[in-house]
Amino acid sequence: MEFRDEGLSLARLTGAVDAARECGLAAVSANDHFLFQTPWLDGLTALAAVAPRSGSMDLATTVSLVSLRGPVQLAKALAALDLLSEGRVIAGVGPGSSERDYDAVGIPFEERWPRFDAAIERLRELLALGSPLAPAPPNGVPIWIASWGSEAGIRRVARLGDGWFASAYNTTPEAFAAARGSLPEGFPNALVTMWTWITEDAAEADRVLLDVMAPMLRRDPETLRGQLCIGSSERCAELLSRYAEAGCRRVHLWPLGDEPRQIELAATAVLPAIKS
Repeated sequence: MEFRDEGLSLARLTGAVDAARECGLAAVSANDHFLFQTPWLDGLTALAAVAPRSGSMDLATTVSLVSLRGPVQLAKALAALDLLSEGRVIAGVGPGSSERDYDAVGIPFEERWPRFDAAIERLRELLALGSPLAPAPPNGVPIWIASWGSEAGIRRVARLGDGWFASAYNTTPEAFAAARGSLPEGFPNALVTMWTWITEDAAEADRVLLDVMAPMLRRDPETLRGQLCIGSSERCAELLSRYAEAGCRRVHLWPLGDEPRQIELAATAVLPAIKS
């Protein structure tokens, strides 16, 4: 997505993926919105564009709007991407939290939960082994369900999902640990929407929080300060260490621009300092 005026291009995508691959990261992921307050590339198209450069990294949707895209259409696209990437796709799905996306498709926002449950059931059939799709995903595609951590949401994750995607700006390490405790032992999990801007300049970190993140997310900047990897490498490592202690297995960092440099800083200055 576009945060300032950096533009959207294939060169920007490939620069981010090349940096992630060279730094030994585990996955590339893309999110999903139809309408947003800033330009936003289609996530599945972006993942397909960079798949040949992604090495052995997983390709994850974090998350796709299955209720709005339709389970058959989404399954067809995910199965194709999984085949072309030789089985590296993780299908992260959620109902979506933006009413604008529902308005764009002409579906009432208040219907999102029953529609989501029905769509997941169909998606599971289409992405499982023995799927009627042709070509079908050779080994099936795991489906991870997004939830902010409510009791009902975690029950849905356990009932319908192969993994759980939590949202960094909607949780804390303590809340993550509590929700994870309601899932079966060893249930896969990851933290997504971890907006990231690593800088040793405190004034720059404040500017990013006040001028970029708080208006975009419509959240209190002081609350976001404690939830996101924005600030010094030491502060970011401390936050991620708390998540590691809470049982978080993977974090999908989302750099706020200048992706190659931010990925390099994460790999060299933050990740080695995480205590787990």
